[in-house]
Amino acid sequence: MSERFLVVSATRAEAAHLPDGVPVVITGIGKTAAATATVRALAADPDASSLTVLNVGTAGALHDGLEGLHLPGSVLNHDISAAAIRALGHDPRELLTVPGGDETVLASGDVFVSDPAVRAELAKRAQLVDMEGYAVAYACAELGARVELVKHVSDNADESALDWPALVDASARVLGSWVRERVGRLA
Repeated sequence: MSERFLVVSATRAEAAHLPDGVPVVITGIGKTAAATATVRALAADPDASSLTVLNVGTAGALHDGLEGLHLPGSVLNHDISAAAIRALGHDPRELLTVPGGDETVLASGDVFVSDPAVRAELAKRAQLVDMEGYAVAYACAELGARVELVKHVSDNADESALDWPALVDASARVLGSWVRERVGRLA
């Protein structure tokens, strides 16, 4: 049996250049929307454990000069009070490993990072920031699907992030090309 794919993206703009014939779920922006849409799609599949979910989207660079395409090997839920939850005796699972990913750490949260002070604080723990990757990875882990996080740097997670609508198409073209190659390798 050949590998099956499901592409999960936050916005239609990020998914604008995906190849025809690949199933796509548009989640909406943020962790709650991403988790809900991902779980809904996986629960509807009778064999979700045979799926590879490709979470494609843009990300902000937390370090100057960082650009291009990345496949994060770790994803951090950056806006949870992990230390407090741990002190209460619970594991917040704020850091997930993504098998097969690179050395990049992606920080995910519901904060749209455009403040240099927030960027600097996140840069101590991660290289990239987005708003959905953690939720998609968590949903996949819970439901037994494989996941690959595929992020293209669109901005520097500072004031330039507010230009995202003008920048997203360039990232979408790179993401579409990557998905075409990834899915085509097995066709």
